[in-house]
Amino acid sequence: MGSEGVAPRASRGVPDTLGYLRLSGLPAPQHVSSAAKRFRYNPRVFVAHPWPDIFAQDEERRQTLDEAERTYLALADVYTELGYELVPLPLAPVEARLRFVLAQAGPAQA
Repeated sequence: MGSEGVAPRASRGVPDTLGYLRLSGLPAPQHVSSAAKRFRYNPRVFVAHPWPDIFAQDEERRQTLDEAERTYLALADVYTELGYELVPLPLAPVEARLRFVLAQAGPAQA
């Protein structure tokens, strides 16, 4: 549990690796597929669809908007296939997104 009573959140997981492999047209090693099924995360996964109105490339974000769209779809497909519930983030300012996530996530649990 975080120092402020908020359960930690992760921004990447084993299913992401499967999505990136799929996006790249590469086969998934059996151990990665097995790990994605065995080491589960919270069944609700927040997803952020690429937002064209604010999309920008920089040193950290090198994908084009088209690549970002394809990445989002590949990852969403993998998470869905693994039985996760996808919760889309609203297209809203950061503060509103934060309030949405906190409201959807509920109270932190030990």
